[in-house]
Amino acid sequence: MITVDCRAGNDWREVALDALQRDGACIVEGMVSASLLAEMRPAMYRAQEGIRREIGERRLAAAGELGVLRLMLKFEPLFYRLLEIPALLEIVDATVSPAAVMHLQNGFILPSFRESAAPRVFQNRFHRDFPRVLNGYLASVNVLFAIDAFTRGNGATYVVPGSHQRTEVPAEAELGSTAVPAECAAGSALVFDSTLWHAAGSNTSGHDRLAINQQFTRSWIKQQIDYVRALGEEAVLRQAPRTRQLLGYYTRVVTSLDEYYRPEPERLYRKGQG
Repeated sequence: MITVDCRAGNDWREVALDALQRDGACIVEGMVSASLLAEMRPAMYRAQEGIRREIGERRLAAAGELGVLRLMLKFEPLFYRLLEIPALLEIVDATVSPAAVMHLQNGFILPSFRESAAPRVFQNRFHRDFPRVLNGYLASVNVLFAIDAFTRGNGATYVVPGSHQRTEVPAEAELGSTAVPAECAAGSALVFDSTLWHAAGSNTSGHDRLAINQQFTRSWIKQQIDYVRALGEEAVLRQAPRTRQLLGYYTRVVTSLDEYYRPEPERLYRKGQG
């Protein structure tokens, strides 16, 4: 898998975009600074506790997930900063356009299990995050941040190079035999076409493995969570205009005639959001 360093000059983006088109994925090193990484780790555990208090252990267990943290922004505003990273915005602009929205931001605290003891859930089965192939049209891209280094031993994500933008579903044996682990340093990002087949690896390290997945789509695709309603308009308006765009502030659905007939600068859905 191609690896580039976004701190090493201006050519990294072209190399990354070429790999994304050809292989469906690449690793971009240096996306998250060491200082931000140091803040992210404890913030993820605080967000996890907030989610547990709000939803309860029983409902979380019934969802059949392994350490997934949804709507972390509600509990830890620090995670807004992941929407301000210049290299991330360059990737988003060049793939799903400057009008893109964030489909989801999910944290992962992947627990460690004994060899072959991890439960089989959606995360560790091969899957696509965007299961619609639109004649080669790139509608969705993922940026998966390695908060901890990704290794074979701690559950690095496995990707199947070249499996993106395929209408047929590959056989399980083919996926397993061609998948490669996205091993990378903390602060790196695995960038991939959301139609790429991938799966979480097995964490047998004895320690949690932390990551944050952000998926970005064309603005006409519904978000997994209505972030503006979930976070509150006041919280969203405190963010920079570009962050508001990614959260879906400028792609909302009109709910009344009053909203429909607002002056253009006040409308909920701006022109050019395609």
